[in-house]
Amino acid sequence: MDKNEKYKENNKETIDNNIDPTPQGEDTNNENIVGEEALDEKSELEQKLAEAAEKIATLEDKYLRQVAEFDNYRKRTMKEKAELIKNGGERAIESILPVLDDFERALLTMEKSENAAEIRVGVELIYNKFVAILKQNGLQKIETEGKDFDTDYHEAIAMVPTPDESQKGKVLDCIQTGYILNDKVIRHAKVAVGE
Repeated sequence: MDKNEKYKENNKETIDNNIDPTPQGEDTNNENIVGEEALDEKSELEQKLAEAAEKIATLEDKYLRQVAEFDNYRKRTMKEKAELIKNGGERAIESILPVLDDFERALLTMEKSENAAEIRVGVELIYNKFVAILKQNGLQKIETEGKDFDTDYHEAIAMVPTPDESQKGKVLDCIQTGYILNDKVIRHAKVAVGE
């Protein structure tokens, strides 16, 4: 190592401290401006971060509230559905109760009366009232007389030979009446079909 190099190395710290880093004629506030810009940018980023954290907290709160609200809705609808299943027939039963009352009165009258014609008229009135109540509740009788056989509404339990070609594939006799409740077949009509 050379003497000059040793000298430079030993005195490097002294030389560095004595050198003016800013060239002549340049504004010394430049460093301050850059530092202030960095501080402004940092505070702006911190403000944005705080706003984002606040927004996240708000959205998280909103999410938790909606989850709780949906859970309450689900529980309420399950409870209502269970209650509907339990008490679903209540309206239908309430509408049938007057018919039950009429049958009880008819039975009492049958014990006292000997006239079968009057009893028959009374029972027919009760029957008609009962059918009307069932219609009000959406029940309809499946008409079979003279109709073409339709597997959507009829169940063939017998095939009857017919001499008349026009009777083939038609319902000849209804063994058991079928019913439709609110456009849904709840019992197919059992019929005899011509072949």
